[in-house]
Amino acid sequence: MSLTPTPAAGRGGVARAFRYLYRVPLLLIHLLVLLPLTLLSMVPLWAGLDVGGERLEHRVVRAWSAGLMWIFGFRLHREGRPLAGATLFVANHVSWVDIEMLHSQRMMGFVAKREIRGWPVVGWLAERGETIFHQRGSQESLGGVLHEMLLRLRAGRSVGVFPEGRTRDGQEVGPFHARIFLAAVEAEVPVQPVALRYGPHASAQTVVAFAPRESFFANFLRLLGEPSREAAICFLEPIRVSDVEGRRRIADLARERIIAAMR
Repeated sequence: MSLTPTPAAGRGGVARAFRYLYRVPLLLIHLLVLLPLTLLSMVPLWAGLDVGGERLEHRVVRAWSAGLMWIFGFRLHREGRPLAGATLFVANHVSWVDIEMLHSQRMMGFVAKREIRGWPVVGWLAERGETIFHQRGSQESLGGVLHEMLLRLRAGRSVGVFPEGRTRDGQEVGPFHARIFLAAVEAEVPVQPVALRYGPHASAQTVVAFAPRESFFANFLRLLGEPSREAAICFLEPIRVSDVEGRRRIADLARERIIAAMR
């Protein structure tokens, strides 16, 4: 599914320099001051305190993630509501930003490629954000990931996955791998598709996506200098696994709903 062609990334030299001038100090404060406070909220003694029907640590992680997206110029808009309780959230995959976008709305443990562990800041955060790491191409690793997903879902916790299996260039939503839905079927929990749209009518998907041969660090710095733009997190109609025959159909239905929301 091809998306609307995107406008060129913001490359204005003076404007970009100005954005770095005020965003870099904000980012440093966010990392050096607010991040330790976020980690402090995870101390078991008070992490589980109820704050408006939500665990304290989860509320703080959501606020920190939303703040990070604000620093990068993303003006977040939510459509729909994330399900409460154990849910498998599935979203289209554009960039590393996707995880922070979702965490700004709902705490969930993600399935992510093992390479993310080595990414500055994000990798460190991912380990503390209940991430399940997967070695791509390894059937043994995938088996362990599915087992861990099943344990978490049966324990009433939520898991987030990107069924495309990798990021693309932002111009399409790739096929969804059906096997990753097995945990939801066996745990008998709902699947909620989530469409992540960057820019009006998804017009900035390719700006946010990794450019060819672009490293994480290069993408991180480039996005830090980009103009502010809207970003929508669309929680779509959930799929009750008992109502759909087979995980292949569940995967296709989730993808269809995300594509419809992208349009």
